[in-house]
Amino acid sequence: MKALLSIHDVMPHTLPRVASIIDTLRAQGHANLTLLVVPGKDWQPSDIATLARWQQEGLELAAHGWHHHAWRIKGLRHRLHAALLSRHAGEHLALDGDAIARLMQAAADWFPQHGLASPSTYVPPAWALGAIPRSRLMTLPYQRIEVTRGIIDLQSGQLDKLPLVGFEADTRWREQALRTWNRLQIRQARRGERPLRLSIHPYDPELRLAQDLQRLIAEPWQALLYDQHRG
Repeated sequence: MKALLSIHDVMPHTLPRVASIIDTLRAQGHANLTLLVVPGKDWQPSDIATLARWQQEGLELAAHGWHHHAWRIKGLRHRLHAALLSRHAGEHLALDGDAIARLMQAAADWFPQHGLASPSTYVPPAWALGAIPRSRLMTLPYQRIEVTRGIIDLQSGQLDKLPLVGFEADTRWREQALRTWNRLQIRQARRGERPLRLSIHPYDPELRLAQDLQRLIAEPWQALLYDQHRG
C-alpha cells in the first residue's frame, strides 16, 4: 500500500512535537513526508531555519490556512461542522469566497517571503474549503488542494477521491468514531489499490488512538510526497 503522509498544524509551538514525529516516521522507513505549515503565527528566525532545514532534507512544505482558527461561527453549516469535526479550526467556513482567496494567496506568498520554496499544495484547516468557486481556485498559485474527499488537481479541476485516516481523538466519542472510520478507509485503500491519506496531528501520539497510529506506521507501506502523487 502507498500512503500520502502528512503532519498537520506545523506552528512555532508545535515544532518540537513535529520533530519527534518526523524522527519516529523516519525510524520506520518513512522519509517522504509533507508538513502542513500555518503561516500566520509568530514565526521566529530560528523557527524558519528549522523549516528550511526540513525542506532541504527533502520534506515537502504545504500551506495550511493562515491562523488555523475561525474567530466566529458563521451559519448553520459551520456550526454543525464545528460541533462534529473542526471545533474552531474551520477557518475558511467563516469567510466568503473573496476572503478565502486572499487568505490562500497570502499563505502562498509567505513561504518565498521567508526564503522557503513556494508550496504546491494547500490544505484548508479541517479540510473545510468553504464557499469558493472552483474557477477561482484555479487562479491561485497551487497545483493541488486537499479536501475531505480527496485531492483537487487545479490544472484539470478534477477531484481524485482518496481514502483518509486521522487520529486526533481526545474524547471517547471521537475515539470510537475515528476508529470505525479509519478501518473502513484502510479497507477501501487496500481493496481499491489507492493511496491512503494518513494525517497526523502534533498531539496524536498522546491521544486515545496513539496505539492505532503506531501500528499503522509500523506497516511496510510506501510513503509518497503530495508532489509525487498523480491522480
